[in-house]
Amino acid sequence: MAKSYRLLKAIMNTAVDDGIIRRNPCRVGGASQDRSPERPVLTVREVVSLVEAMGERYRALVLLAVFGSLRWGELAVLRRRDVDVQLGTIRVERSLSELPGGGYLFGPPKSAAGRRVVVLPAAIRPALADHLAAFAVDHPDALVFTSPAGMPLRPSNFRRRVWYQALAEAGLPGIHFHDLRHTGKAFTAATGATLRELMDRMGHSSTRAALIYLHGNDDRQRAIADGLSKLAQRELRRQEPGSPRRARGGRSGTRRARKAGNG
Repeated sequence: MAKSYRLLKAIMNTAVDDGIIRRNPCRVGGASQDRSPERPVLTVREVVSLVEAMGERYRALVLLAVFGSLRWGELAVLRRRDVDVQLGTIRVERSLSELPGGGYLFGPPKSAAGRRVVVLPAAIRPALADHLAAFAVDHPDALVFTSPAGMPLRPSNFRRRVWYQALAEAGLPGIHFHDLRHTGKAFTAATGATLRELMDRMGHSSTRAALIYLHGNDDRQRAIADGLSKLAQRELRRQEPGSPRRARGGRSGTRRARKAGNG
C-alpha cells in the first residue's frame, strides 16, 4: 500500500507540474512510509530441524541460504564451476529472475557488490559435497540445484511441493525462504563481524541495506557487557584503597590539590 501511495503521489506531482491540477491531493501524513513487520530469526536448532525436514535433495540448499547468506536467485543459478568444495568457497556471478510470461532470465546480481566469493563454514561443506555427488550433473555448467526433473527451480513450485510441507514437519509455519538469509546475517553478526565484513558477505552495496539485517543478539550483548566489565574492573581495582598503584602514588590527586589550595 505504501508503494502504491508513493507512485500515486508522484503521478499527482507530475500533474501539478503540467498544470493539469492545482494541488496534489495525496496529503496523508506518513502514508508513503513502509511499516513491514520484523521478520523472524531462526535459532540454530530450528535451522537443523528444517534441514532434516527438507529431504536429501534440498538440504544443502537450506544450509547455503543460512550459512552462506545466499539469495534464492543466486542459489538457483549456481553452477558446478562456481563451487569449490575443497577450498569451501562459492563464487556468485549470476542471479535468476522468473519472467512474467514464463521462462527464466539468467542475469547479473542485483548490484556490483553482489559479485563476490563466499567462504563456507567447514561444518556444512560435507553436505554440499554429498549433494553434488548425488544430484548435480558432472559438468562445469550444470546447475547445482534443480527440480527432480532436472529443470531450474521455480519459486512457486518449490514452495508448493517442498517448502510448505517441510515447514509443517519442522513446526515453523509462516517462515519465508528469504528468512534463511536473514537468519544467516544475524548469525554472522553474532560472531563479531564488522559492518564492512557483513556487507561483503551479503553482497550489499550500502550500509543501509546491510543494517536492515543487523539485529541485536542477547548473548552477544551480554558478551559485550562482560568485556566492558572486565575493562572497567582492571582500572577500578587500581583505585581501591591499599592497591599497589594507590600505595605508590600516596594521596590522590584530589587530596593533593586540596592541600595545595589550603597552603
